Amino acid sequence: MSEPANAARPVQLVLGDEALLIERAISAALDAARRADPSAELTRIPASELTVSTLTELVSPTLFSEGRVVVLDSAQDVSNEAAEAIGNYVQDPVPGVVLVVVHSGGGRSKAGKALPATLRNAGAAVTECAKLTKPAEREAFVRAEVRGAGGAIDAAAVTALVESVGTDLRELAAAAGQLVADSGGNIDEQAVRRYHTGRADVTGFVVAEKAVAGDGTAALSALRWALHIGVAHVLIADALADAVRTVARVASAGRGNPNTMASQLGMPPWKVRKAQGQARGWTREGLTAALEIVATLNAEVKGVAADGEYALERATRRIAALRET
Repeated sequence: MSEPANAARPVQLVLGDEALLIERAISAALDAARRADPSAELTRIPASELTVSTLTELVSPTLFSEGRVVVLDSAQDVSNEAAEAIGNYVQDPVPGVVLVVVHSGGGRSKAGKALPATLRNAGAAVTECAKLTKPAEREAFVRAEVRGAGGAIDAAAVTALVESVGTDLRELAAAAGQLVADSGGNIDEQAVRRYHTGRADVTGFVVAEKAVAGDGTAALSALRWALHIGVAHVLIADALADAVRTVARVASAGRGNPNTMASQLGMPPWKVRKAQGQARGWTREGLTAALEIVATLNAEVKGVAADGEYALERATRRIAALRET
């Protein structure tokens, strides 16, 4: 796995099919573009839908020369005409536009297969995002994640973490980040075993508690584990809704003795006490937005959304982000 490409380069090739690494490469490109121009916008289009005229429109200078990041997904499926247009464009890219071409490395057509070489020859920055298939590669990934989060991990702990969590890079990244936070930075095998054991009974309520506390990383980590062990989408959505509504009710009731408020709100005192702590950092506007999110999520997990897991992840992330730290 190579180091991330220089995101300031006007043409970038993201090569491989590891989803997490691809998304990180795109995020790096967008972040760099926004450092140069905070108004820079992201546009993504499947390369199979790209035409010569569409490419011209996407990369043409605008009236005010705003920065842009244009991402061509699944570029191995590009048409011959569009591949030729891309090849011509990268010889003289438009200032202020970052073109990110995401390519699996394969391709059905000659044009699709040849595109990475065309981009390399034109001087494109390259980020390798191949799937990590060897245990040593996944262990190196874990060490890099822990180091990036400011921690340290010994060899036995790396092995234990990969054995416990599995091969999914998103899970490994989330686990590494959470372990650094939980352990104070120094991770040993015992810390990994405690972490994994404590995750066997993750429920929707654990996800919801982390989300309303504003801990997005822990909430998403708990969510992915809950989904992995088969907790129903509806149960997680219900737990998120209950947590947000509880915080909203307690916050609107104002400060007071939990025992006195419990009878007024129809809740046990311990639940009022917990919600009072969770309510710190929430604004009225934030709670209103969170209530709208859980209402939408309820419909999404019952069939409105094409991907229930994505809907849960998006809602969890948004709820956690709404709480002010």
